[in-house]
Amino acid sequence: MNLEKTIKKLKTRGFLVSHFGSGAEAAEYLNASIKGCSVGIGGSKTVEALGLYETLSETNTVYWHWKVPGRPTLDSAATTDVYICSANAISEDGEIFNIDGNGNRIASTVFGHKKVYIVAGINKICPDFDSALHRARNVASVKNCKRFNKPTPCSLDDKCHDCMSPERICRALTVLWMPINGMETEIVLIDEELGM
Repeated sequence: MNLEKTIKKLKTRGFLVSHFGSGAEAAEYLNASIKGCSVGIGGSKTVEALGLYETLSETNTVYWHWKVPGRPTLDSAATTDVYICSANAISEDGEIFNIDGNGNRIASTVFGHKKVYIVAGINKICPDFDSALHRARNVASVKNCKRFNKPTPCSLDDKCHDCMSPERICRALTVLWMPINGMETEIVLIDEELGM
């Protein structure tokens, strides 16, 4: 994993990049940067590990369906000033991959917010496009199927089958090559293994 190359490529593509040695430092930065606005959060073990829902709620209005389940929370999170999520994979060439089942997370990384923060541990960085896609499908998606107790083929043998299971949670893929026009996107990289 070449962190220096990844940061350079992300910046070349137009992403803002912040880099921290620990999750605690990243959380402190995000809490200082996000104040007095509405915040949506997508499903993310990384965001959960950083405790951002609790700390951001002290100075912002925060919507997260993991904390308040239901469609109204998802709808509110989709229209906030700021959106926070993670990535399933990031290539060293600066491409950001996400796979989604409900579509709320990938939709919010491409439309509807003034700013998006994508928070990721360095374990998400892969050498190239193909390995990043492989990680998103065969590592992150498989772990999420297991976490949600989905009876999908990948839950049995740890590899994507591109199955047609009604329980399938990987239904759409986005690759961000650059920030979406008019929507600032900041990648917050952390020197820890975080998330799926």
